[in-house]
Amino acid sequence: MPHSLVLNLTPKSPIYPDFLSGRHLHALFLTLVSSVDKTLGDYLHSSKADKPFTLSPLQIQPSHKNHHTLQLSHQKPIAPGTFCWWRISLLDDTLFSKLTPLWLNLNPNQPWHLGSADLFITSIQGTPQSTQPWSNACTYAQLYEQASESDRTINFTFATPTAFRQGGYDTVLPIRECVFNSLLSRWSKYSGIEFDNIPVESIYPSFFNINTQVVSNYDSKFIGCVGEITYRIFGELEPISIKQINALADFALYAGVGRKTTMGMGMVRRFKN
Repeated sequence: MPHSLVLNLTPKSPIYPDFLSGRHLHALFLTLVSSVDKTLGDYLHSSKADKPFTLSPLQIQPSHKNHHTLQLSHQKPIAPGTFCWWRISLLDDTLFSKLTPLWLNLNPNQPWHLGSADLFITSIQGTPQSTQPWSNACTYAQLYEQASESDRTINFTFATPTAFRQGGYDTVLPIRECVFNSLLSRWSKYSGIEFDNIPVESIYPSFFNINTQVVSNYDSKFIGCVGEITYRIFGELEPISIKQINALADFALYAGVGRKTTMGMGMVRRFKN
């Protein structure tokens, strides 16, 4: 069962820009995991396999339905008392259940460390909110059952820079094969529901408003695309094929696409016009 959790945070001391990189937020997540299961935290730290979670950059603005991109970097320190939020998605039940003691015994007075800063987790949102489109939870079976058999339009927003690995190099263009094969790979690994012969060749981009964006707070420069793209499904397809494509599109909220999703990149969600 995938979960998209939004943690509301308040810093006790200034958070300096140098500590807001994907690497530091990744370390904070592993600290949260290790606080309830050190063995699991060590495993996630050392594992080279595709990991069952994604993270967002730290946000200081409320999220609005029409505000599709997220803030990547901060030029000034985040002042104490500033309302912040941070999205964590979990792709398998094992990881969520291991972290249940953390959610159930949340102490809003316990400080967590992000670099040199202390911050408090004041609340956690795990269900849809009118002002927070990034929080949700749904079983894989429900994702599939609720997916449309007839909707041929898929609107995606790439909220943080997204890039894909091809032949040893990165490509930033969200071609259909890159996007939907990335989703299919994670769906196949975590859902337990097998999709055969997804007709990716029937998916075509019909609108896009995307730009490249450079992220410099990594060991090496990361370049990805941000913006909006609409795909259309064409051709005479069986309803089950359309349903499977729609299920993958709905899954994007949790899984993200492309590279470095555990460090804030590749955050993608479907939206309705």
